[in-house]
Amino acid sequence: MEDTEPEWRNLRLSLERPYTDDSGKPVSNLLDITPDGQQIFEEREDLTAKVEKNLRRIFLERGHDFFDKDPASRSAIEQQAEQQEEEAAKDESDSLQPMTPEELRDMRFAIFPQLNVAFGEMSQARDLLTLLLYNAPTQELPPNVTIPPGSLTASNVSKPPPIQSVQTFNTQLVIGGKDLALRKAASLFKAAADRMEKGRASSEAYWVDALKIRKDNWGLIPAPLPPGSATGKGADRSSKDFLISFGLEESPPVFRRRAIACIPYIRSGGGILEFPGRQHNRLQVSILSTDEHGQKHTARNYWNHGEERSGDASLRAAQAEVVQQEIFAMLIREASNFPTASARVSERLVAVEATENMDLRFELVDNDLSNDDASSSSVHQATCDSIFAALHLLLLRAHSFLKSKRLGRVGIAHTLAPGPDSIPPPILQPVIDMLQYQAFCDRVYQEIDKVVQALHRAGVPTKVHLREIGESGAQLVSLLQNDDQIKVGGECLLRIEQRHTMRFTFNSPSTLIAHLPQATLPIATIFQLSQLLVDEVTGCLLQRICDIGTELSEHVQGSWFVDHLAGRSVGRWEGQVLNFEISSLGVGAVHCTAAFLSRSTGPSKNISEVTESYNSEKAQRPLLDWARDIIHAALPHT
Repeated sequence: MEDTEPEWRNLRLSLERPYTDDSGKPVSNLLDITPDGQQIFEEREDLTAKVEKNLRRIFLERGHDFFDKDPASRSAIEQQAEQQEEEAAKDESDSLQPMTPEELRDMRFAIFPQLNVAFGEMSQARDLLTLLLYNAPTQELPPNVTIPPGSLTASNVSKPPPIQSVQTFNTQLVIGGKDLALRKAASLFKAAADRMEKGRASSEAYWVDALKIRKDNWGLIPAPLPPGSATGKGADRSSKDFLISFGLEESPPVFRRRAIACIPYIRSGGGILEFPGRQHNRLQVSILSTDEHGQKHTARNYWNHGEERSGDASLRAAQAEVVQQEIFAMLIREASNFPTASARVSERLVAVEATENMDLRFELVDNDLSNDDASSSSVHQATCDSIFAALHLLLLRAHSFLKSKRLGRVGIAHTLAPGPDSIPPPILQPVIDMLQYQAFCDRVYQEIDKVVQALHRAGVPTKVHLREIGESGAQLVSLLQNDDQIKVGGECLLRIEQRHTMRFTFNSPSTLIAHLPQATLPIATIFQLSQLLVDEVTGCLLQRICDIGTELSEHVQGSWFVDHLAGRSVGRWEGQVLNFEISSLGVGAVHCTAAFLSRSTGPSKNISEVTESYNSEKAQRPLLDWARDIIHAALPHT
């Protein structure tokens, strides 16, 4: 049911004097009321009659020829009037003469009786005062004081009642004053009731919001005493209010003091909670890269800034801001002394040159900054999102380290409690290591892909299996939980014609190991990797040509072998030699040269040489088919 207001709240009294009655006619002023009850009202004055009266007075007082007189005649009349007044004053001064004895006697006869009456009244008043002063029975009156009989009789005097019009005016005055007083009292009570109602609603909303926040498992701490509170012995120092603390447990004090919120009693429309230390900025991760064409691209992490309609949403947004500000403070501290890359540090920006064509930037920006001003591939944006999420995990790892150090006993964390002089694990070094490891894997894959593309153009079936990170998701999470340096690894398998296999293993940030059948070699430079690939693939192709030659020259008992020093495959039979030499590999094409040496059977025994070349860019058939045809054409046919 809807709450209905009491009747006194709906009462409306007008503070203005009524000008019309219930019928809408104007109300006249009441002048008097006769004894028989007849009311006498003030007559409404006719403006036309008033103007006529004023004009008539002008003619009566100033003459009928007032408008016909010129200014000269008016001044003459005024001078004549002044002369007459002066003559009258002069005659009056001349008429003042000394008083004669007869006039003096007449004045005495007129004044003495009045003075005698005044003397008698004063004597009677004196006697009355003396009687009142000596009214006690023990006191006697002076012998010269006599009280006339009947002089102290009582008389009742009553004030005559006012006339009816005055009574009406007094009644109206009293009613008007009471009405004004009642109106002021009603407005005072209404304002007090409204304030009480607002206070009740505000208090109810305050505790409802507090219970919701407590239900969402946010920390409530006692508020400090207000300034001026008594703190001496015996004083009540218990807090009457509370604050909401949403900072992390192991955060520095400056960030814990910033992560404080309170519930206001008076809502100003800004939100359910108030954040005294909130700065409304966030951490933005961006990558500036340059492609092979020289074009620059910028990618940023995606920021989902939702509406803060509830207290829980506001606390989550404020907590995310404080955590990101703490991450940025740790990034500034680490980037100042970063060992493996150059960094630029300012108040709101940390820029690190992660790789040759990639800069990693961490910046504090405003919350209302849009995400649509960046243009780059989705891969770089996904990398920024991954770095943004990894920074939070690395921060939690540093907090776990500090907690285990603070507790100082075994079993609190996954690892043993560190020593007192150890420092928390870094959060910037693992990120830079991962970016450098990614660039390293991309560079290695580019070199391997050059060889693979060349073999594909030569018609040699080749397969590549690249796995940059060999750890599973659970293993990566366990690495983030440990206090040791984060190391990840992967492998690359290169299989040529289902016969020869090359295996490479990676370790972050830039360790490459080649696992060959005859040895295990660490590779330190890209040039060394390129040379190794060329040598191994060339040897594989030459060995495959030898296998084909052995198969085809079996009926002539030919012998085939690979000369690793000269980098060629050699086949011999009946005084004839066939050499295959691969001169170029790894630049997108395969160049092979076949040289056939034969000795004549005549008495001269001359040696003739026939050379034929193969280029995978121009050839229309695979390399091994071309070698097979060359061998088959060089063999004797029976």
